[in-house]
Amino acid sequence: MGVISDTHGLVREEALRALRGSDVILHAGDIGSPEVLSELQRIAPTHAVRGNNDRDEWGRSLPLTAVVELGTHLVYLLHDIADLDVDPAAAGFAAVIYGHSHKPRMEDREGVLYLNPGSAGPRRFTLPIAVARMQVSAGGLKAELVELVIGRSDERG
Repeated sequence: MGVISDTHGLVREEALRALRGSDVILHAGDIGSPEVLSELQRIAPTHAVRGNNDRDEWGRSLPLTAVVELGTHLVYLLHDIADLDVDPAAAGFAAVIYGHSHKPRMEDREGVLYLNPGSAGPRRFTLPIAVARMQVSAGGLKAELVELVIGRSDERG
């Protein structure tokens, strides 16, 4: 499974390469344009939520949060972790996927995986450009952050 966020309208070939082979893709908002979702859909079924910058009509049609079933595991998808309005452990979620900060982060809290894949869009400050990959098994979810190597000619933002 692939996890991506904060593309802000930029579909990097490096991100697409990192997500190839995914059976599902989760996009945690600030998508930037419907073309981003079209590109991701070519790889795998894609679930996406609206980010604070997805203000156009197409963006407003996206949900603010989503619950995605991955095998026997439930994943809560939202853009900004500050907007989390449920207790994920009590609700039975295996993971919370979010974006917004552009900072890749992965941690376990009370048996719940909290995963921010970082930003795959235009570089912000000195933060890495990244996505995440996740393996789903009966035993749980296992994630890895994947920093993308961007050629100088493709560096934007």
